[in-house]
Amino acid sequence: MRESTTSSPPESGPPRGGIVFGLVKTIRPHQWVKNVFVLAPLVFAKNAFQGPLLMRALTAFGVFCVLSGAVYTLNDLVDVEADRVHPQKRKRPIASGRVPVQLARVFLAVLLLVAFSGAALAFPVGFLATALGYFVLNVAYSLRLKKIPFIDVMCIASGFVLRVLGGGYAIGVKVSWYMFACTALLALFLGFGKRRHEIAQEHAGRARASLESYTSSGLNIALVVTGALTIATYVAYTLDKDTRAFFRTDQLWMTTPSVLMGIVRFVQIVRGHPKSESPTQEMLRDALFVLNLVAWAAVVLVIVYRIRPTASSWPAPCPCP
Repeated sequence: MRESTTSSPPESGPPRGGIVFGLVKTIRPHQWVKNVFVLAPLVFAKNAFQGPLLMRALTAFGVFCVLSGAVYTLNDLVDVEADRVHPQKRKRPIASGRVPVQLARVFLAVLLLVAFSGAALAFPVGFLATALGYFVLNVAYSLRLKKIPFIDVMCIASGFVLRVLGGGYAIGVKVSWYMFACTALLALFLGFGKRRHEIAQEHAGRARASLESYTSSGLNIALVVTGALTIATYVAYTLDKDTRAFFRTDQLWMTTPSVLMGIVRFVQIVRGHPKSESPTQEMLRDALFVLNLVAWAAVVLVIVYRIRPTASSWPAPCPCP
């Protein structure tokens, strides 16, 4: 018997949490952690403790949070019918009917107005152009490019690269090609991991058209290649003579074990949590992954900013009798 392709109607019953909660959930605040890539140029330019630059970087982070919220809203509007046949995504506010489609469209317009107004008023034209490019890329992704295998993941990776570029424009810092390369490769790795997780689910073909052209073996190879290239590029960056001269240290390579562990742990999450909605969400709930990420950040700060205990932070010695 042929299976019906008619979408399921929105879930009946009173919406839990109301419209306001639904709007907040639609913009995915838990996903805004991806926008920390906007802060990468600030940290690796050794400017993290300079107040004015820190405020500009945080403002840029806020702009990208609002803009990414608009992108998620747009994506849910475009995918509303497909989401209604997905066992997890059918619970999303727009797909479930908690947030009316017309209200979601108005909300999208407001988010875009806030994001682009902030970008235009607070930053140079380079940042505004980058923010606009980020949104145009995501519109193309939502409407067409996400249906094309491998191009879809490349679009995701480009979004991360644009975040880094925007962070550089926000504080007037030229971003190194190593940072662009590491960002692109890491994002490709995460994107292929997400696709590998999705095709393991029974509803994969109905939920995302591009998944029909992927294979488990092909994505396994893509994961290995991009993971290995991410590690190799990061190691090359830490050992590069210009890097060592800029940071005045040869110790940045000591952060490599955390990068390696993070890559391996993400693969374990992809394979070990097949029923979760997204491995990128699952990794942020994984205690081992988060502890490893915190350890990497701590070691980077210690090495890059030469954070050491000062004499005043130690208890005064007891006076001799």
